[in-house]
This record gives sequence, C-alpha cells and structure tokens, in this order.
Amino acid sequence: MTPLQSEVSRATFAQRFHARVGEPPMTYLTHWRMLLASEKLADLQLTIAGIAADVGYGSPFALSAAFKRRYGLSPAAYRQRHCRFGGGA
Repeated sequence: MTPLQSEVSRATFAQRFHARVGEPPMTYLTHWRMLLASEKLADLQLTIAGIAADVGYGSPFALSAAFKRRYGLSPAAYRQRHCRFGGGA
C-alpha cells in the first residue's frame, strides 16, 4: 500500500510501515531488490543491465553501487564468486 492509496502523509505511512515491518520503507525495498538481484545473478543468461531494470534500478551503475554497499562486491564479482560452477546465489 502506498501513501496515496491509504490517504495518509508520507511520514505517517513511513512510521506505520516501520512499526509493522521493523524497518523503514526504503530500507525494506532496497533489501528486497538486493535479494532479487542476487538470485537473478545465478542466471548467467541475464545481463547486469537487465537485472538492474528487472529489480527497479535505472542503470547498471545504480544497481552496482547499491549492491556493493550491501554485499561488498560488484554484481559481476558476486556472480563470479557465487555462481561460477552452477552454485546458487
């Protein structure tokens, strides 16, 4: 549910979301995007740019920056380390 759908202010929405979920909306969204991206990296047919678009980033550079903050590796390095021999992400 978005603030517009619930007819509450953005601040109220964020407060209620945090109280219910345990983290701010953007933190939750970023966590979810990183989880999806890490799973998609196991599919070697997908490009980093395609994964970025699939999980809601405007560019592969934006995905890479967020991914590095979360995992300490670029998406390409993560893919190489975790998926090189067909292992899961």
